[in-house]
Amino acid sequence: MKCVHCFGAGLVGSYVARKLADLGHIVHVHDMEPSQSLKDHDVIIHQGNALEADLSIYEDVDLVVNMLPGEVGHELTKKLLDTKWPIVDLSFSEHTPDLYRDEIEKRGASVLWDVGIAPGLSNMLLAEACRIMGSLTKAEIRVGGNPTDPNGEWQYMAPFSPKDVIAEYTRPARVVRSSSIVTVPALSERHLLHVKSKGSMEAFLTDGLRSVLTTIPAEEMSEYTVRWPGHIQKFIDERDSGNLNVDELLNEWWFDPKIAEFTWMEVIAFDSNDEVMRWEIIDHGNKGDSSMARTTGLVTLGCIISWLENPEMLPPGVHPPESLPAEVVKSILGMMKENGVEIYGPNIS
Repeated sequence: MKCVHCFGAGLVGSYVARKLADLGHIVHVHDMEPSQSLKDHDVIIHQGNALEADLSIYEDVDLVVNMLPGEVGHELTKKLLDTKWPIVDLSFSEHTPDLYRDEIEKRGASVLWDVGIAPGLSNMLLAEACRIMGSLTKAEIRVGGNPTDPNGEWQYMAPFSPKDVIAEYTRPARVVRSSSIVTVPALSERHLLHVKSKGSMEAFLTDGLRSVLTTIPAEEMSEYTVRWPGHIQKFIDERDSGNLNVDELLNEWWFDPKIAEFTWMEVIAFDSNDEVMRWEIIDHGNKGDSSMARTTGLVTLGCIISWLENPEMLPPGVHPPESLPAEVVKSILGMMKENGVEIYGPNIS
C-alpha cells in the first residue's frame, strides 16, 4: 500500500484517483471542485486551491500526480519540486518541465511528464519503432477525441479542458522536416482520412510532438489532431472574422457525458527500407467514464503503478514517456486491453 497525492480531479484526474484507491493505495485528492464520481471510493478529499495547499504537513508520500490543466499545472509542478517526491506530470502545459532540467537534477527531484495518450503513449510507440527499425524516415501521429455522431454547430465537445483545446488550435506547431525542427502555423496541412467504422474525418497539424522532436531520430515527423469535417473551418472562419469568443467556446465545447463519444489514435513509423510499423487505438468509454479519461488515465495509471512498484525505475531528473523501459510500455498496453481499450498493431516484447 502506497500513499499518492493526486492534484486535479476532473474527468481524467478522478478516473486515476478512483483506480488507485480501488487497488488499495492511500489516495489524497486536491481540487477546487472534485468530481462527484469520487464519493463512493475510499479517497481523502482536500477541497480548495491546489496551488495553495501546504505540502509540508504531509509525510511518507510515495508519489504525486499533477493532473491540473495547462499553466495552472505548470505552476504546481514548480511548487512540487521543493518536495522531492516523484512527480507524474500530465498538465500538458506549453512550458514543459525540461526547461528546468538543471534545477530539477540539482534538487534531486524526478519528473515523468506528458504521460497521456498523445503525447504519452504515442511517444512510447515511436520509441518502440526506433528500437526495432532504427532511425525513421517518417513518423506520423493522428489523434482525437470526438462525439460519435457529428451533430451540433461545432460537431465537437472537449474531452479535457476547453482552454487547452484552444491553446492547441492557436499554438504554432513544431514538426520535423528534412531532419530539422521547423515551426509552422497550427491547423495547417489539413487533409481528410478514413477512420474505421466512423468514415471520413479531417486532420490538421498541432503542437503535440514536444519531447520526441529531439529524442526520436526521424527525417519527417508530424502530429495531427483529428476532428469531424467542418469543425476546424468554422473555428478558422470565426477567428479570422474577429467573432471568436473564447468564453462562449468554453460553454459550447463543454463535455456532456450523455453524448456518445470516442477517442482514436494512429501511430505510423517508416524506415529506410520502406518497412512500416502501425498502431491503432480506439475506445468508446465504459460505465460512465469517457474514452479520453480511460485512454489518457490508463496510460497515466500504468506509469504510476510501475513507478510505485519500482521506486528506482527513474533516477533524479526529467523523463519523457519515451524513456520508459519496454516492459513498462508492455504492461501499460496490457492494462489498457484488459480494461477494454482496442489496440491493434505490433506487440512489444
